[in-house]
Amino acid sequence: MPPLREVQAAFREALLGGPAEPAAAGILGDGLAPEARLDIYRHHVFTTLTAALQATYPVICRLVYEQFFRYAADQYIRAHPPAGPCLFEYGSSFPAFLATFDPCRHLRYLPDVARLEWALNSATHAKESAPLDPMVLSQLPEDDLPGLTLRLDPSLSLLHSPWPIDQIWEANQATADSKSVVDVASGGVHLEVRRIGDDAVFRPLDPAPYFFRCALSRGGCLADAAGVAFETDDAFDLSQALRDLFAEHLPVDHGVAARGPEEG
Repeated sequence: MPPLREVQAAFREALLGGPAEPAAAGILGDGLAPEARLDIYRHHVFTTLTAALQATYPVICRLVYEQFFRYAADQYIRAHPPAGPCLFEYGSSFPAFLATFDPCRHLRYLPDVARLEWALNSATHAKESAPLDPMVLSQLPEDDLPGLTLRLDPSLSLLHSPWPIDQIWEANQATADSKSVVDVASGGVHLEVRRIGDDAVFRPLDPAPYFFRCALSRGGCLADAAGVAFETDDAFDLSQALRDLFAEHLPVDHGVAARGPEEG
């Protein structure tokens, strides 16, 4: 009997469409050929994972039709099998896969629509965090404010696309007007995706607030985030941007970035 690690590797390869013989050698027939048992299990694995991808990416499925989606899912599963047991965590790299999948590369907006769907999925399953009391900022020394860092709601994602992916998503909901048409050349969008209550939602942002929030979400301090926003729009209102953050209950924690010797 080969070592367990080799048996597991052979079984995994067989499940993903590789040769069945090495894995079948370690399976008892018991009235059904080992290869047939593998086929049953392989079918179950692919059916389950395809259904999980369809549940996460229903708009993509609608855009390319179910038959093509199943073909794309089959190729994706073979190249990117799950790394963990939770099905709702599976498929994070599907948007990147679509961007390089030759049969649909002409649908240039498709990967960004998929990124929106993944962000909605992530928001749905993100951990809950209590919002930060804005009064804590009033307790900070004034000299610390430029170095202020804010950790934002774990459900938050920020997406930019040169395509109107919000309109594409909305036009492909079950309740949408079947006659609605989206002009994919109408321009891009900056989106904020998050969970509010039990619902994952998104909304467009103006560029300056979008890049301000992006900088903060990456751990940037207030001075750096404001600098990015002012580069985008010299009319950016920092005070209003901060008020908006707290009004939306986005900050959940704070800190102060360490200052270099020249700043001390």
